[in-house]
Amino acid sequence: QVQLVESGGGLVQTGGSLRLSCASSGLAFSNYAMGWFRQAPGKEREFVAAVNWSGSLTWYADSVKGRFTVSRDNPKNTVYLQMNSLEPEDTAVYYCAADSWGGSVRRIDEYDYWGQGTQVTVSS
Repeated sequence: QVQLVESGGGLVQTGGSLRLSCASSGLAFSNYAMGWFRQAPGKEREFVAAVNWSGSLTWYADSVKGRFTVSRDNPKNTVYLQMNSLEPEDTAVYYCAADSWGGSVRRIDEYDYWGQGTQVTVSS
């Protein structure tokens, strides 16, 4: 059974930082591209960042480029999202997801498995 479990969310002030983690089990982690998405209340889920299977390639939404960094540790079966200079607009539930193909990492329907999400709230 595949499980993706996010952690590290919480409440932070504007300008602060958080580091999200997503621990996986039940899948060959190093064979998957991994993505982060977020969904704010009343909005659609949107792409945030992704990393290829080896960690050598990364992709970011324009809204987070330069502030967020995605990385992975394959021996630990974990992907991370370091979030700096947080803004109230970053408030959302953040989800990690696993993609067996890695061809269109910005597309929600690309992904095979999803975590349950972790709440990030940025106060102004």
